Amino acid sequence: RSGRLGREGRASLCSFLLGASVAALPLLLGSSPSLLAAPGLRGRLALALHVAGVNAALLLVYPRPLYKIAVRACFLGFAFGCGLLLSAGRSAWRHFGWYMCSLSLFHYSEYLVTAINNPRSLSLDSFLLNHSFEYNLAALSSWVEFTLEKLFFPELKQITWLSTVGLLMVIFGDCLRKAAMLTAGSNFNHIVQNEKSDTHTLVTSGVYGWFRHPSYVGWFYWSIGTQVLLCNPICVVGYALASWRFFRERIEEEEITLIHFFGEEYLEYKRKVPSGLPFIKGVKLEL
Repeated sequence: RSGRLGREGRASLCSFLLGASVAALPLLLGSSPSLLAAPGLRGRLALALHVAGVNAALLLVYPRPLYKIAVRACFLGFAFGCGLLLSAGRSAWRHFGWYMCSLSLFHYSEYLVTAINNPRSLSLDSFLLNHSFEYNLAALSSWVEFTLEKLFFPELKQITWLSTVGLLMVIFGDCLRKAAMLTAGSNFNHIVQNEKSDTHTLVTSGVYGWFRHPSYVGWFYWSIGTQVLLCNPICVVGYALASWRFFRERIEEEEITLIHFFGEEYLEYKRKVPSGLPFIKGVKLEL
C-alpha cells in the first residue's frame, strides 16, 4: 500500500540520518567545519571512529535483510554529511562538497520515494547505486576530470557563479524528478513494464501536464547540472550527449509499451504534450 513508510523505509531513513550525523563532528571536537580538508590526524580519526561505531550499531539493531538496506542508506547519509562539511568550509573543495550532497541525496531519495509510492517494487536496486556500468564509469570520469583539472588548472574550479548555476540545475532537476515520481504514485517504476497491471493508469496531471516524461527531464538536467557544478567542461559535453542518447532510446522503448497499454488515449496525450527533452519527439508511428 502506497502513502505509508514501511519498515524498510523507516530503517533507511534512520540510517541515512545516522550517517549524516558525521556533520556534527566539528561541534563535538570543537574544531572548524572544514574537518575533511584540514591537515592532521584528529579529524580523520574521528571520521574513522564514527564510521566504525555507526556500522556496529546497524549490525546490532537490524537483521541481515534490513542491514543491507541500512548500510547503503547510512553510506549515502555519510557522504551527504561529508559534503556538508566540505561545503561549510572555505577550502578549494567547497564545490565538490555541493556535488557530494547532490549525488548522495539524489540516490537516497530515489529509494525513499519508492518506499512511499510503490513499496511492492522496492528493492536494493531502488537506490540506483548499481544503475549500470556506463553510469558508474561516467561518475568515475567526472571525479578524475575534477581532480586532474584541480591539480593543473585550480582556478577553473573556483568559478562560484558557474557552480551556483550548476547547483540550481541540480535542484531543479531532482525536484522535478521527485515530483514526477510522487505524482505517478504506484504507476512509477524504475524498470520499464512490459505488462499492464490492474492498477496501471495513464497519468496526465501535475508535472505530466507539462512534459510526457518529467522524471527523465529531471534526471537529464540533474546529470548535466552536476558537471556544471564541478566546472568539468569535458564531462558537461559528454554527459549531455550520453544522457540525450540514453533517454531518446528509453523514451521510444517506453512509448511503444504505453501505446500498447492505452492505445488512442496515449496517442492523444502524445499529440498535446511534448516529451520535455530537446529534439526528442518519442516513438514515430508509421501511418
